[in-house]
Amino acid sequence: MKITSIFLPIFLVAAILAPFVMSNYWIFIVTEVLIMALFASSLNLLLGYTGLLSFGQGAFYAVGAYTTALLVKNVSSSLWVAVGGGVLAALIIAIIVGSLCVRLSELYFAMLTLAFSQMIYFIVFQWRSFTGGDDGLPGILRPPLDLGVTSISLSSPQNFYYFTLILVALSLWFLKTVADSPLGYVFRSIRDNPKRAEFSGIAVNRFRLISFVIAGFFSGLAGSIYALLAGFVSPELAFWTKSGEPVIMTLVGGIYTFFGPTVGAAIYTILHTFIASKTEHWLLYFGLILLVIVLALPEGVLGAIEKWRGKS
Repeated sequence: MKITSIFLPIFLVAAILAPFVMSNYWIFIVTEVLIMALFASSLNLLLGYTGLLSFGQGAFYAVGAYTTALLVKNVSSSLWVAVGGGVLAALIIAIIVGSLCVRLSELYFAMLTLAFSQMIYFIVFQWRSFTGGDDGLPGILRPPLDLGVTSISLSSPQNFYYFTLILVALSLWFLKTVADSPLGYVFRSIRDNPKRAEFSGIAVNRFRLISFVIAGFFSGLAGSIYALLAGFVSPELAFWTKSGEPVIMTLVGGIYTFFGPTVGAAIYTILHTFIASKTEHWLLYFGLILLVIVLALPEGVLGAIEKWRGKS
C-alpha cells in the first residue's frame, strides 16, 4: 500500500481541523501552503508526467493574480467574476504561449518558457497606468462568496482558508484524475520516449499543448487565490524566481509522485517562514537546507519514503 493511501485521510482531517488550533498568522501561512501546493502540482503535470521543464509558470500565476486584482478593484465585486476572469486570462495566455513552446523540447523549451515569463514581467513592470508598475496593486478586497441562497464573508481568515481548501482539493482531485486516466498515460509515454510515442501514432505536440494548457490554467487559479489572500500583487509574481519556486518544491517533495509537490510546498513555505523570522541571512541557510535535501534525497521526500517502504 502506498504511503499516500495511508496518510492522505489523516492529512485531510488535519487540514479540516487546523483552523481550530492555529492563530490567524498560521492560518495565513497554511493557506499559502495550499496555494503553493496547487501551483507546484500544476507544474508537475508538465515536469513529472510529460517531461517538460517549464521556467514560465510564474507568468500564468501572475496573469491570474493581476486579472483578479484588476477585476475586483475596477470591474466587479463578484468573487466568481474575479476568480473566473483570472483563470480565463491565464488559460488564454497558456494556449498562446504553449502553441509556440511545445514545438521545442528539453533545454530549448525551458528557455523559451523563461523568455515568455520575463516578457510578462516586463509588461507588468512597465505598464504603470494599468498594473501599478513596481508599486503593484494594493488594497485588493475579498468579495463575499455568493452561493445564491446565502452569502459568506471571506474577510475572516478561517472562512477564506476553507474556501481555499475546497478549491485546492477539487483542483488536485481533477489533476489526479487526469494523471491516472488514459490521457495521463499518454503524457507518461511522451515523457519516457517522445520518439517512440510519435511512432505509435500519438500527436506529441498536441498532447504536450494539452498538458501545458491544463498546467497554465491551474497556475492561474493559484495566482487568483493568492491575490485575494495577500490583498496585494506586484511584478515579482511574474519574475523568473517565482517560476523557480514550484520547480524546487517538486524536486524537494518528489517529482514522480503526485502528492510530492504538496509535501514540497509545505516544507518550502514553512521552512522559509521559520528561517526568515530568525535571521536576516535567511537566504543562505534556506538555500543550504534545500540543497542538502535535494542531494540527500534525489527522489524527493515522498519519493524516498515510498522507495524505503517498497524495500521493507
